[in-house]
Amino acid sequence: MTTKFFITGGAGYIGSRMVNHFLHSGNKVTVYDKCYFGKNHLPFTNPNFNLIQEDIRDIDKLNSSCSGHDIFVHLACISNDASFELDESLSKSINYDCFEDIVLTAKKNELKRFIYASSSSVYGVSDKKNVTEDHDLVPLTLYNKFKGLCEPILSKHTDGDFVGVTFRPATVCGYSTRMRFDLSVNILTNHGFSNEKIIVFGGNQLRPNLHIQDYIDFVDLLSKIDSSKIQNEIFNIGYENLSILEIANKVKNILEKKFNKTDIRIQIETSNDPRSYHIDSTKSK
Repeated sequence: MTTKFFITGGAGYIGSRMVNHFLHSGNKVTVYDKCYFGKNHLPFTNPNFNLIQEDIRDIDKLNSSCSGHDIFVHLACISNDASFELDESLSKSINYDCFEDIVLTAKKNELKRFIYASSSSVYGVSDKKNVTEDHDLVPLTLYNKFKGLCEPILSKHTDGDFVGVTFRPATVCGYSTRMRFDLSVNILTNHGFSNEKIIVFGGNQLRPNLHIQDYIDFVDLLSKIDSSKIQNEIFNIGYENLSILEIANKVKNILEKKFNKTDIRIQIETSNDPRSYHIDSTKSK
């Protein structure tokens, strides 16, 4: 049976690859995105694809756009700490202030499920060996804080006809038609390949990692699985927990082997980013 997906932020790094995944499976996909970072990479030739180039804060437009869909996937946000801090008031209006209205709009239009992409960065710094979903949230930045504050808003409005689920993904890596090179594995790979030098800031911080296709496969699962397994639940989703320096060495070894790079240097610099956590994804498994 064809599922109709409504994806906010579907023109972004993760969203654009997710769109192709769901279209390839025979579904219909509407992307709702302002497209600040372009749209030529989107699959306009596919008859099951539709783009609505609007702002998620325009609730009237969102209301008329999401009607007739089955699954609401909410990816849209100002998507990292550095971008959020450029204009904190603007970022808050996008990441948090409109969130409850978005949830209520999806519910009013009788979408069956609302899948919210939070972030594992909500944990901040933790010295626990494995951080599970019931760990205290200790956000170090406003981006982390408002990601976490949206979670209980969703569960407040769920009921037997409206399923809500939150997942906290690790730092994503891998190829997309709309690449991001500010993510740890991606940027270290870029520098290692292009410059034959990898600059590591700090190095001891533990960061959980997740390949972009594993992220998308998990969202696919959340869209299909029995609602009793996910209603009002929160799931960590990650693969490897590595230090930044371990990631750099792994990148160095793979690039030297696969691309005949002779000697990629690793240069360590001081860092003002103390985020370090080791997430446990047993629940999602």
